[in-house]
Order: sequence, then C-alpha cells, then structure tokens
Amino acid sequence: MTLPRILLLFAVTLLLGTGAATAAPSAPLADVVATLEQGYASLKDLQASFTQRTEMAAVKRSQTGSGELFIRKGAGDRALFRFNYVKPSQQIVSNGKTVWYYLPENRQVMTMDASALFAGGGGVALSYLTGIGQISRDFAVSFAGNGRDAKGNHVLDLVPKKQGQAFARLQLTVSAKAVEEYQRAGKATVPFPIVSSVVVDQMGSRTSFEFSKIRVNRGLAGSLFTFKAPAGVEVIQAPGVK
Repeated sequence: MTLPRILLLFAVTLLLGTGAATAAPSAPLADVVATLEQGYASLKDLQASFTQRTEMAAVKRSQTGSGELFIRKGAGDRALFRFNYVKPSQQIVSNGKTVWYYLPENRQVMTMDASALFAGGGGVALSYLTGIGQISRDFAVSFAGNGRDAKGNHVLDLVPKKQGQAFARLQLTVSAKAVEEYQRAGKATVPFPIVSSVVVDQMGSRTSFEFSKIRVNRGLAGSLFTFKAPAGVEVIQAPGVK
C-alpha cells in the first residue's frame, strides 16, 4: 500500500467505524449524527492506541499494524497528527504543512506537502482530520443493516455525495453510551464517540481501525507534530503526490 493511500485512509477512518449489525436502532439517526458532529466540535486534541487491519481484495491477503496516534486541530484547515507505529516500525508526522514518513529500518524519511497529499479525492478526508467536516453535509447517511453491533453501539453507513473520492463507502460505529448522554443532556458531551472504523476503497479493499485508551483535550505539545531526521538518515523530498 502506498504512503498517500495509507494517509488518506488514516484521515478518513479517524471518524468512521464498523460492527456487525444485530438489533434494531434504539435512537433516531439524527441523534446519532448530532452526537458525532457536536462532539467533534469540542475536540481540540486526541491521543489513543489503535490496531489496524487491511484486507486487500486484489491479492486476497491482509496486513495488520498497531501503535499510538496523536491529533491536534490547527489554525484554519490545518491538521496536526502523529502516528507512531510499533508494528511495523514507522512514524508518520505532520505539522499541518509538511508530512514526514520515517522508516527507521531503511534509515530514510520522505517529506511531502500536506496540501498536495490531501488534494482532490482526499479533500473530504482532510476536513474530517481537522474536525471541521460535517457528516450530514459530505455523506448520504443511513444505519448499516439493523443499525447496531453486538455490543449495542450504533453503526452508520456513509456514502460520499461527491464523486471521485479515494474511498467508495465508509462505516462508522458510535458509542451507545455517548448517544444516551446526548439524549439525556440535550447536547453532546463526548468529544470522541468513535469505537472503531472501516473504509472500503474503490477496489473493494477494507481497512479497519479499533481505538482504545482514548484521551482527549489534554493540551498536546506542538513539538509532537514536527520531525527532525536523526543523524545518518537520508531525507527524500517527494516531488508530488499521485
């Protein structure tokens, strides 16, 4: 899987989820969407552990990964993020303007312009990564299947309204507890109500993320979102993103 595709999947799946639908929805669709949209409006930064699984349709094999992610909203449309992969060992870092992709085993780091990376079909992905996207604006939203997973969380199916996106379909699992708190309080109280996520690309491949140890709005330091190449590491400037 190429770096641009990996990053686009990261950007999209931070806000999308998966689950096996088993029971009828217990909340109106509008309440589930509002829980997500209003929650993200209050999100300033995020730290979480993740596990990733990609099932590639063309070659019928899968890849897995795990690590820790950090996200912080920047000024305007800028998104600051850092993915520290434990398996496989690699780092992907962005200060909102530049993206660094570091492979310790190869002693190489690739740099590229963030705006070029998310141009075109990645535009929706970038807006979600910054937390300013609106699900109801960018997607046709419905419950997936019966709308619930085995644990009672709400499962949404999202289809992009714009053509030419880097993905064909998304699914989103929203915490049932977060929706219940929204209904009780009349407003969203959980900035990150996402349980897990999956994105299906145009070739039918699926990439899913599951999140744990979620911590929000802790005032993450700006130094997390920049990268200085260690001594002896080759720096490669990407001429563009295709």
